[in-house]
Amino acid sequence: MSGLGGLNKSPNGVVIGLVQLQLPVVETPVQLAAQADRIVAMVGKARRNNAGMDLVVFPEYALHGLSMSTAPELMVTMDGPEVLAFRRACVEHRIWGCFSIMEANPGGNPYNTGLVIDDTGRIALYYRKLHPWVPVEAWEPGNLGIPVIDGPKGCRLALVICHDGMFPEMARECAYKGAEIMLRTAGYTAPIRHAWKITNQANAFQNLMVTASVCLCGSDGSFDSMGEGMVCDVDGTVLVEGSNRPDEIVTCEVRPDLVREARRHWGVENNPYQLWHRGYVAVKGGAQDCPYTFMHDMVDGRYRLPWEDEVVHVDGTSCGFAAPARTYAGAEPAGPDGLPQAAAPRQAA
Repeated sequence: MSGLGGLNKSPNGVVIGLVQLQLPVVETPVQLAAQADRIVAMVGKARRNNAGMDLVVFPEYALHGLSMSTAPELMVTMDGPEVLAFRRACVEHRIWGCFSIMEANPGGNPYNTGLVIDDTGRIALYYRKLHPWVPVEAWEPGNLGIPVIDGPKGCRLALVICHDGMFPEMARECAYKGAEIMLRTAGYTAPIRHAWKITNQANAFQNLMVTASVCLCGSDGSFDSMGEGMVCDVDGTVLVEGSNRPDEIVTCEVRPDLVREARRHWGVENNPYQLWHRGYVAVKGGAQDCPYTFMHDMVDGRYRLPWEDEVVHVDGTSCGFAAPARTYAGAEPAGPDGLPQAAAPRQAA
């Protein structure tokens, strides 16, 4: 039940607006500034569109378009004018917002970064994409893990970006850390349409979690993004699904209280619990072990596929990028509040 997109909002409901933003062309700092203004204007439209909306979600690449440019003059900083404008918009319209930036990185390639800003202008969630879409994207692999926060109306909220959602481990990590709603922002184009739908549904069902996902929409003259914002319930059913119309705001009321209820009361298919308590009918508490070879091998640093030596694409040279020489530097340390130190500008705008 979507509450007619939030028009009949329940006391326990969280209303989410997914913005199928028109795919922009951003090649200059002037165009970047204009696109930031457009996003701010769309925050206002979202508020006018639905007075009960709690969270408005913009797709990946909403600010930068799909050029994949890493030009320094187009990269954004956390204390720059674009992020400040987004924070002010959330304050002005009394709404939470999820935004996408390509973040400058003095130590390497830029990060593909997602932000959730609350209705006081505070940066509540700060995430760097863990799985850039290789070999097409040159972004630095994320080093902040997957944060889960208290979102609007106390819901537990997580964010993954585009290709992240193709890895079941990402959604499971969100759920394991308590996320009741997982946002997925994307710039995907039409060839990914089927995989987009089935992974959004599977991520929800496998984790008894609401997934709310949205792509860019329309054409920039080279690429065609598909829109198709969708919200899936804990059983994998699609509550609402958008069209291919640019700038449509797909709205849905979701119920975190029913997520919590399912996780506590389901017997059959309580997958997050049963992963660690397998066969609890036969043995007390279930078999609490890790029978998965790939998990052990990842932890031990020896993950290797049977076809490892036959993989053709192992860097970005097929897409015009030079083969990298740097190795991964590792995770960034957290500050005293548990959030990454890089997320310093979190005070109200």
